[in-house]
Amino acid sequence: MAALPAAGPDPAGERRPVEDIFDRLLALHPKLIDLSLDRMWRVLERLDHPERRLPPVIHVAGTNGKGSTVAFMRAVLEAAGKRVHVYTSPHLVRFNERIRLAGTLVDDATLTDALARAEAANDGEPITFFEITTAAALLLFSEVPADILLLEVGLGGRLDATNVVDKPLISVITPVSIDHVDFLGETVDAIAREKAGILKRGVPAVLGRQPREALAAIERQAARLGVPLHIMGEQYQAHEEGGRLVVADEAGLLDLPRPRLVGPHQIGNAGLAVEALRVADLGLPSHAFEEGMRAAQWPARLQRLGPGPLTQRAPEGVDIWLDGGHNAAGGQALAAALADLEDRVPRPLVLIVGMLGTKDSGAFLAPFAGLARELIAVPVPGEHKAQPPEALAAAARVHGMDASTALSVGAALDGLRNFPVGAAPRVLIAGSLYLAGAVLAENGSLPE
Repeated sequence: MAALPAAGPDPAGERRPVEDIFDRLLALHPKLIDLSLDRMWRVLERLDHPERRLPPVIHVAGTNGKGSTVAFMRAVLEAAGKRVHVYTSPHLVRFNERIRLAGTLVDDATLTDALARAEAANDGEPITFFEITTAAALLLFSEVPADILLLEVGLGGRLDATNVVDKPLISVITPVSIDHVDFLGETVDAIAREKAGILKRGVPAVLGRQPREALAAIERQAARLGVPLHIMGEQYQAHEEGGRLVVADEAGLLDLPRPRLVGPHQIGNAGLAVEALRVADLGLPSHAFEEGMRAAQWPARLQRLGPGPLTQRAPEGVDIWLDGGHNAAGGQALAAALADLEDRVPRPLVLIVGMLGTKDSGAFLAPFAGLARELIAVPVPGEHKAQPPEALAAAARVHGMDASTALSVGAALDGLRNFPVGAAPRVLIAGSLYLAGAVLAENGSLPE
């Protein structure tokens, strides 16, 4: 997913100078998403092809788990002393989250300068916001020294603005599922073909566990290009055993700490990250993999919210979690993670959910049937395309949940005071990265 509000508000509520240039860039194209590489090639040529001057690139596509997989790789690489550039999207609170230069989020002055140079090179011609900001990011990655660039696809793969690197070190494809059907197709096969568009002739690719249709589509493209594939469940294995992560391939077995990121699905993401770095053959020491599993962080991916202006509105003892999951596969992963928490520490589960109108709320909510005690539907702040809370509540009732609506997440937390004393619930706020960003901003929990 590539598009969110351009800059995000300043935490203090003041307009930032960089927002002026964001406003101009947003006006260059009538659509936020218009998949094509022609405009990228034009502006990159005028910038003297920064995509040819990058450090070694690990290119990451997929539907779910891209950000978490990148977070694990970054943590391992930095534990090994590597300088790591990272490009991810979307941001949650501030655009700067998308660009990490040699380990540090880009500052406003550096970002504004790169955007201004990309804007001047574009010379007012049509280009999407994601394309021109990606061009600016590539410019920065080409100028600041680093050992490796972790480059996450924005949307799809074949026509994504990041797909301009001729020879990445390796390609990575996380699990593929149904999402963004308006742009990528209505079947898993069609979507996987778009994701497989990042594969490059002769460049090894590492795949997370895939549905049968997705794997077949990726294998066909790999065969055409002579791409060596490393497939979870075939060339390598990753599973939890005795509270630890075990990754095994032809190079041997790694017995690692259980990943810091919460949820059974993170076992797969961590295993994919580990195998990708092993295939990249960077000579990383074993202690880096161990430290990376303990250190990896990725905001709004089953993030336990700490004290803040928003969480303090809930009654004492309420356990509050935040996730940006919004599609069927995301719902399945979240439900499995919450079921695991329920097994260990039983509590009533309350969902606070806001979603965009383009998402299948029924498919997202179905895995929570029998697990969630109730759902409180809320609007997504600032999003006119959000699903009406009444429609979300109706979808929850179809799956047997008690459902109501609230004007905001804060109001939903206020309403939790109806629970009996000593029965403080576990709360999951989910359904949209837009909503997750608004929650983090309101709570003062800014990504670093």
